[in-house]
Amino acid sequence: MSKNIIITGTSRGIGFELVQLFANAGHNVLALSRNEMPIKNLKLKQVTCFSFDLNDNNAYQKVVDFINKEWQHVDVLINNAGALLNKPFSETSMDDFEKVYKTNVFGVAELTRIVLPFMKKDSHVVAISSMGGVQGSMKFPGLAAYSSSKAAIITLTELLAEEYKDSGISFNVLALGAVQTEMLEEAFPGYKAPITALEMAEYIQDFAVNGNKYYNGKLMQVSNSTP
Repeated sequence: MSKNIIITGTSRGIGFELVQLFANAGHNVLALSRNEMPIKNLKLKQVTCFSFDLNDNNAYQKVVDFINKEWQHVDVLINNAGALLNKPFSETSMDDFEKVYKTNVFGVAELTRIVLPFMKKDSHVVAISSMGGVQGSMKFPGLAAYSSSKAAIITLTELLAEEYKDSGISFNVLALGAVQTEMLEEAFPGYKAPITALEMAEYIQDFAVNGNKYYNGKLMQVSNSTP
């Protein structure tokens, strides 16, 4: 049965692959990204995309209007968009931290808040975090703002699962290890990750549709390295 699925950060990388996987599987997709052209150019049936910036308070109403007009309900929300900053901590400013947190934490919280009224029993909210945000995992210099923001998403997911536990809506978070994406290349030029964006997208697609049967309020570490 086809589902209504919202995905953020769809102009490249994992989000770009996810839109195609869901569309090819017959689902309805709302693809949200600041740059809507990569998805628009695919001309996929059942996919709607428009420019959306998580930092723009006025943009959220566009999403509410679309759901009200076209879908009335949402089955899956994948909070995939992220901002990455690789900079020595001593050189970071409050503005740097605010920019990263606005996308990675505040934006995720706000989009989730406005979509939740359209979700019902058996719906699934999936947040994409990072292994760098997991307590006790290996940490990298330069990622103070990014990894700490990804840690915030893990705790936010646990809190929402508790607050909405009687609703039948599930909230889970995937902490991804290194994936070969443009964002990784920008942060760590020359580094080669063991997993492609498509391979990770295939895992996330399956988890988004089926994971809520087994998990709620859980953190999954999707990484093939230790720690």
